[in-house]
Amino acid sequence: MMNVAEGGEVTGTKDKNYDLIWFTEQCLSNALRMETYRSDAESAGDQELAELFSMAQHESAKGAELAKGLLARRLNQS
Repeated sequence: MMNVAEGGEVTGTKDKNYDLIWFTEQCLSNALRMETYRSDAESAGDQELAELFSMAQHESAKGAELAKGLLARRLNQS
C-alpha cells in the first residue's frame, strides 16, 4: 500500500476548509507537545535544547493563531 500524505487521497475529503481545520489542530497539538519537550530538556539541564523547543512552540502557536483568525473570518462570511 502506498503511503500518501493527507490532501484528500486518504480520507476522500479534498477540501480546503478541512485542510485549514486540520492545520489549526496540528499547530495547537504541536505547541502542547513542544511544552512537554521543553520541560523535559530543562529538567535534564539542556538549556540549548529547551530553547529550540521553546522557539518551535512559539512558531506553532503563531501558526495556530493565524489559522484560527483565517478560520474565524471564513466562518463569519458564510
